[in-house]
Amino acid sequence: MKWHKTRKGQQAIVIVCFVTVPLLLLMLFTYIPFGQMVQYSFFKMNYLTPPDKREFVGFKNYIDVFTRDDCFKALKLSAYYCVGALFQLALALFLATILSFKVKGGNVFKGMMFFPYLISGIAIGFIFKFFYTRGFVFDSILQMIGFDLENLPYWLKDQRVNNWSLVATSVWRYFGQNMVLFIGAIMSVDAELYEAASLDGANKLQQFRHIILPSIKTIVTLNVILSITGSLSAFEPPYVITGGGNGTGTYFVIMNEIAHVTQKVGLASAMAVVLLIIIFVCTILQKAFFKYVFRDADSTDESYSAKKARKSRMRLGRKESGR
Repeated sequence: MKWHKTRKGQQAIVIVCFVTVPLLLLMLFTYIPFGQMVQYSFFKMNYLTPPDKREFVGFKNYIDVFTRDDCFKALKLSAYYCVGALFQLALALFLATILSFKVKGGNVFKGMMFFPYLISGIAIGFIFKFFYTRGFVFDSILQMIGFDLENLPYWLKDQRVNNWSLVATSVWRYFGQNMVLFIGAIMSVDAELYEAASLDGANKLQQFRHIILPSIKTIVTLNVILSITGSLSAFEPPYVITGGGNGTGTYFVIMNEIAHVTQKVGLASAMAVVLLIIIFVCTILQKAFFKYVFRDADSTDESYSAKKARKSRMRLGRKESGR
């Protein structure tokens, strides 16, 4: 009997196929293009420049990323979105903690908050472009509660508030997704841990700090990493709502303009590599930070597990004394 017709042979063939095909696709559509992008970052070129006419400039493109005003200012602009991401996570965790318990109308509220995440980012951009337009929806609401239109800023033109307006758009879109993820993690916590903590006189804040937060540390860490890295690559709100004008051009918007408008492919490639390095460094720092923050989580879990066991012993003792 031939080996490939045996059960073990067929299993080996299936395993090799399932491993090889994804790796080939990953190599073809991810690693090879990434390698080409890194190579382009050392050249002065556009999309139509023949390979033999490309001018090698070394690290000049990387130096330009930090010396050009438009590139460096766009990089600093990510701080707005990082602050918005942290606020969004705090709000999502607060509401998730409340809604993870029985709340009247909680399911309806969860659906309403999660719905914006299902809408296309381009559509949300057009919605908020109309929402923030002078004298339209947002201004009308503020006038209804007593504000004077003449005293209100231009939400998309005034550089004191326009970036915060765009950040609010991102918070509105993604906060529901994070809230649902937090709810799923919180509901997986053993309910008897709350009862054990209540017996020891722990209030709701202490239960959150010593039971909920350590139990969902993995999903908290993941959400923070994804939110911060997402804020560093914000694109849709400023691109659709303002077109990057009036000081709202984020790093991705400027990179898109440099690559596709001015045709400086080498500089745009260098910007992409720099962003990748920044995201990589931020991810490592965040993991180290949360490892430090949750360093006592394991001992906390053991403490409440011991309390749970003690509660079980108390119940058993009551049953025996009742006999």
